[in-house]
Amino acid sequence: MAKAAADDLLLCASSFCFLVLFLLGDLSANVNADDEVAPKPAAIFIFGDSTMDVGTNNWLPASRSRADFSPNGIDFPYSVPTGRFSNGLNSADHIARLFGYQRSPQPFLYSLKHQSTFKTAILQGVNFASAGSGIFKQTGKKKFRNVLPLGDQVKQFATVQGNITGLIGPGATDLMFSRSLFVISIGSNDLLDLVELFPNISTSATVAYLDNLKLTYHNHLKDLYNLGARKFGIISVPPIGCCPAARAASNDSSVCVNGLNKLAQAFFQQTQDLLHTLSSELKGMKYSLGNAYEMTMSILEDPLAFGLKDTQSACCGAGPLNGKSPCLFLINPNLCPNRHEFLFWDLFHPTELASELAALTLYGGGTRYVTPINFSQLVAFDD
Repeated sequence: MAKAAADDLLLCASSFCFLVLFLLGDLSANVNADDEVAPKPAAIFIFGDSTMDVGTNNWLPASRSRADFSPNGIDFPYSVPTGRFSNGLNSADHIARLFGYQRSPQPFLYSLKHQSTFKTAILQGVNFASAGSGIFKQTGKKKFRNVLPLGDQVKQFATVQGNITGLIGPGATDLMFSRSLFVISIGSNDLLDLVELFPNISTSATVAYLDNLKLTYHNHLKDLYNLGARKFGIISVPPIGCCPAARAASNDSSVCVNGLNKLAQAFFQQTQDLLHTLSSELKGMKYSLGNAYEMTMSILEDPLAFGLKDTQSACCGAGPLNGKSPCLFLINPNLCPNRHEFLFWDLFHPTELASELAALTLYGGGTRYVTPINFSQLVAFDD
């Protein structure tokens, strides 16, 4: 085994190692055998939707997209439902841990409510991700009422940028941001809104929608760059047609919904093109694009290799595949006892185990899953 691949196995517990090796199978072709562990980024700033939300929506009045109730968080320390759509930690937490942080950054709205620690906390990073949100301003609003779209998350970062500049000065702030990691995981809700709100949309209208989505995403990323972001860790949309909610709503729950998966693949291609263009236009911009579609399909194609026994049902929920109702204690949901054997925690979201697999792959995976470089190489990159 190549030294680089062997070293990466040390990132996880021994009982988990064979899973990581499977996903990182082409790692040795992309990492020099003499490479060291990636340096700790100066800070981590996280943007996106429910896959990265660590409690933002707890602070949004009237939001219908919340997870601060049991059984969510059943495997979190003291079984606390924190607002994460998970039985425990999510990918934001695992990514932060892999880079040497004891915990992932707090939500911006949480930090804002705790002024006594606000200035200290933001120097380590901030989480702006909001469950149910999207790239478009109106995404998720009809279904969830109150969510923070990516544009509003960028505005919150502008507030943080101003505060940090006031603390350490503009030059030090620029340097800090150039050595920070900006993680963005978003787009699923934009695609789901398209299908749910416009079920009979034409092919030409779908293409126009995706083109507009790409342009809007371009503008948000450029705004972040203008505020100082340089290293972008982008995570694309997984095969949303394979989640329990999509399967349960289809005529044949044994197969994924092909139309939704095609949208996810189209979004990945557009994101790849967008990042290639932006990085050639914007001096000093570097990126790593995680192919969540390919990562998830690898698990679906060979679940036993990952120790998983159920990749179709939600661990927590109700109805067919537990995919008709959310993981909400008020409806007395079904709850699996063997959460480490499930890919999905609820209607849409991965279990803690699956989130850890994703984070490990983003951190150290080869170009099949993360391109053109992985997150650890992105952070280690030095102009």
